Amino acid sequence: MEATTMGSLFEELARREAVVRQRIEEIREQIAELNGLLEAEEDRLSRLVITRETVQEVVGEAAGTVEDLVAESGPVDPGEAATSPIGVLPVPPWRPGMTASALPTAYRDAVEILADAAAPMRAGQIAAAMGLEDSAAKREGLRSKLKRLVERGWATENEPGLFMLTASAAGEPVAGLAGGPRGGLSDGRDGIASSPAG
Repeated sequence: MEATTMGSLFEELARREAVVRQRIEEIREQIAELNGLLEAEEDRLSRLVITRETVQEVVGEAAGTVEDLVAESGPVDPGEAATSPIGVLPVPPWRPGMTASALPTAYRDAVEILADAAAPMRAGQIAAAMGLEDSAAKREGLRSKLKRLVERGWATENEPGLFMLTASAAGEPVAGLAGGPRGGLSDGRDGIASSPAG
């Protein structure tokens, strides 16, 4: 009787062992399938990142080309936001009567922040005020935009890396604000030092 009981116990243990082995094999197959899915998704993500970066590079180059063509083509009507055939909003040279509404959003944000500044600002400070990620790439991208604002007469860089609005641009109302210029900017004072228009 005891031998029969022991035999049944060993059979039950063997059965359970086989079940566990089968379950382990099924889990390994699931892991292999998930690894394959993960690899496919990582490859897809990599291709999307490369595509996005390539498009950003192409659009950035196109924007610079369009802006140069617009600058060479002559004056822009005050307050008019010129757009390019590919939908890129260029940075027009500053002219009397022109408001920041003529600028693309990122440039307009930078102009508004400089209009509130009590002193010249660095690209990193402006990036922080704009809520941009604190990274070298973001700072360099913004520094490039600030230099374009300098080239177009909206801002000055009297010292390397320090940007401020020109007195003429500071004297104009900043787009999006009711009641005209930001408090006292009409004469280039209240924290905006006078400098010749760039």
